[in-house]
Amino acid sequence: MKKVAIAIAVFAAAALSAGAAPAFADGGTISGTVKYGGTPPPPKKVEITKDKDVCGLKPHFEEDLEVDPSGGIANAVVVLKDAKGTTKPGDVTFDQKGCDYVPHVLAFPAGSTVNIVNSDGILHNIHTYSTKNPSFNMAQPKFKKVIKQKVDQPEVIRVTCDAHGWMRGWWYVTDTPYYAVTDDKGNYTIKDVPPGNYTIEVWQEKLGTDDQKVDVKAGQTATSNFTLKPKG
Repeated sequence: MKKVAIAIAVFAAAALSAGAAPAFADGGTISGTVKYGGTPPPPKKVEITKDKDVCGLKPHFEEDLEVDPSGGIANAVVVLKDAKGTTKPGDVTFDQKGCDYVPHVLAFPAGSTVNIVNSDGILHNIHTYSTKNPSFNMAQPKFKKVIKQKVDQPEVIRVTCDAHGWMRGWWYVTDTPYYAVTDDKGNYTIKDVPPGNYTIEVWQEKLGTDDQKVDVKAGQTATSNFTLKPKG
């Protein structure tokens, strides 16, 4: 009985993690891809100018538009704009590892606390640029392993490191539990969506936003694919 109780507790804790969409009876699923409309741009290498003993252990490339050979775009955020639902704020992790932000784009519900981790053991500096939430600019030396920052309002927040200019990331703060971030092949899935007609939107830091309508039916999977083209 004790093992069963422990298993139930672990399952409950996992279900309450930040951003997990609440289970919905007879809910549907939305899945699809976000692709680049054109010839994928080649990765652009970044010059490492500081802390080379830590930051220079691997090659660095710009992350503002990562496209795989099939055209799939990584780190795009897909959100159901008119499906509010009940969000579950919690703790999320934004790591500074190898002088990169991991993940490059972190999506989470408003009211969550970001655990900003310094895995590098060198001086970093977290600098956020926001409008609805207070911006902050804070040094994080090696002895300060974690800084906690609560984010209350939904918006898209740019994050940089004043100590390492190539480090750039994003926090996408949502007011809905129905969202996903594309993987390295441009795929995404949003589960447990109440049946209905919705507007689904994609955001990508360099290519902007696009939206379309999607009809979600109970127990079925709807497909919404996006193609984003370069501006201009």
